[in-house]
Parts: sequence; C-alpha cells; structure tokens
Amino acid sequence: MRITTEQLQQHLARELKPLYTVFGSEPLLTLEASDRIRAKSRGEGYAEREILTADSGFKWRQLAIAGNSQSLFASKKLLELRIPTGKPGAEGSEALQAYCEALPADTITLVCLPDLDWRAQKAGWFGALDRAGVMVEAKVVPRKALPQWIAGRLKGQGQQADAETLDFVANRVEGNLMAAYQEVQKLAMVFPAGRIAFEQVREAVLDVARYDVFNLGEALLEGEALRLARMIDGLRGEGTAPPLVLWAMCEEIRAIGKVVTGMSSGKPLTMLWREAKLWGAAHQNLMQQNVKRFSLAQVTEALRHAAAIDRMIKGLVKGDVWDELLQLALRFARSAPAVAARRMTTAGHDKVAANQPPLFY
Repeated sequence: MRITTEQLQQHLARELKPLYTVFGSEPLLTLEASDRIRAKSRGEGYAEREILTADSGFKWRQLAIAGNSQSLFASKKLLELRIPTGKPGAEGSEALQAYCEALPADTITLVCLPDLDWRAQKAGWFGALDRAGVMVEAKVVPRKALPQWIAGRLKGQGQQADAETLDFVANRVEGNLMAAYQEVQKLAMVFPAGRIAFEQVREAVLDVARYDVFNLGEALLEGEALRLARMIDGLRGEGTAPPLVLWAMCEEIRAIGKVVTGMSSGKPLTMLWREAKLWGAAHQNLMQQNVKRFSLAQVTEALRHAAAIDRMIKGLVKGDVWDELLQLALRFARSAPAVAARRMTTAGHDKVAANQPPLFY
C-alpha cells in the first residue's frame, strides 16, 4: 500500500499498521510523516522506542534481534530503522526481506529512507517493504502547487488568505518548503484565526528566498519568465559568480538537447535519463512534462549564445554579462516572444556564434 504524506493523517485516523516506510526528497514532509507515526504509536500504547541506524558499521543481525527482543518495562515497542544512504547492500536486502516475511508481534516498525531513484524502488528489499506495510512517499511540492499547499497549511491553523496573498508568500520563499512552513507558523502566532489581509501578510513575511543556482535548470524547464528574471536578479544581488550561473544553465540546456535527440531516435526514457545525467524522480518528471516544448535548433542557438557570453565573461567581448544571462534564459525558455525575437547586438557575437559547434553531445 502506497500513500503520500498528505494522505497519512487520514490513514492514521482509521488504523495503525505494523510496518511503515517513509521516503522521499522533501525533508520537511518526511520529518512530519515520521512524527505522526510516532505520535500515533505512543497514543496506542507503544511506549518503548528503539532506534537502529544502518551506517557503514551496522550489523544487520541487530534488526532481527531488536524485533524479537521483549522489554521488561513495556509490552509494545516502536522500532525505527534508519538507512541514511538508501542502500542496504546484499546483507541488508536479505535481512529486510526476512524481517518483512515475519513481522514481530507488538511492534510498530518505522523504516526511514532518503529519496530513492527508480532502480532502488525496483529492488527486492524495497518491494518486500511495500508488500508488507505502508509506503509513505514525501513528494516534492512543485512551485506551481506551492500556493495551494500554503492554503492547506493555513486552513489547518484556522486561517485563510486570498489567491494574491498566497502567491505573494510563495514568491517570497522561492519554492523553499521549509521556509514556507516557518512563515505559515509565524502567521499563526501573529494573527488570530480567520481571514488574513494581504497588507498584514506583506508586513509579516520576511524575504526568506534564497536563490540557488542549481534551481535554474528547473526554472528553465518550466519556462516561467517572471521566476527566471527574479532568480537571476537574486543571484546577481547575492554576488554569485557569472561563470557558475552560465554553467548551471548550460548543463540543463545540454541535458535537454540529449533528451530531444534521444527521443527522436526512439531511445527509452531510462536510457535518456542516464545519458543526460538526470538524477532524481522530480527532475526526470519535470523533464518529461516539458521537453516537448524544445527543439534541437533552439538548443543549438542557446549554446551558441552561451559561448558568446563565456567570451564576454573572459573580457574578449564587451557587454553586460548579467543582461545577456537573462536574455539567454528568457529566449531559451520561450517565455517572452518579444525577447525571443531579439538578437544579441554585442560586437562579435554573430561571428562567434557562427563558429561555435553544438555542445550537447
């Protein structure tokens, strides 16, 4: 049985299963899910708690011993198994499958895992956990869904806000779920239950956005012009080195080029993800949803533009580097037709571009 973290609370209100596995790429949601399972277990009388961490020196026989041991002080126990790497190895795989075949009595087992790729989710040990218990997946909240997520959290604390206010908060935290959670919690402390006005939120919410250069790829894929402009302006204001920004964009553009080329030749998606070095289900899903918007000609032109920006960074061509980085992002994402029609006017650009080969192979 597999559910999301959003469905867990409703599930626990109905029943408590002997085995739960929590995994995913969103730390806040995995922490919350694990805490809910712990709280439900305590409420059902599982007073003792034992924690096993499967690090490099872990002996997997400890899992069976912990499951079979009975405490002198409590008849019910919560047993937590943490696998930080998400890779139990051959011995761990065998131990987990054996454990799932005969779950211990009077024990709630909570297995905590990080985000897992498709290979790990097809492993025998993962399948055994799936069949024997409840899999709770902490899925990434997409940027577009963040206002609705914030609205749900506000509702949970008896507050409401209009769409403009929700968008405002989402923009201020720039997709950072932990920051969004903190801001929602703060609103509960500052304002009473009921509707919160935009002016109140604007005064209360701090600018907690932290522009991560490695999120540029996601923004390019989604093609949101305003978000791209805000991110690049934020990176500039935080003193990020232009070569790093250019590298981040080129990495995503090259990956898109490889996927476009591979799809045209009929390669399977799993092979494309590996060739394009797309790690993580969230990034792969985003690529699959948006890659059809891009063409090989668009990729080639973008990389030629990037080559000219690289020469500008090195001082070989005059121009405003940050303005050109913005133009590259907007043109490639096809978010602003007026911008896409413009050509870079810096002296020497056309000559450089004409001699720059495609760089996505």
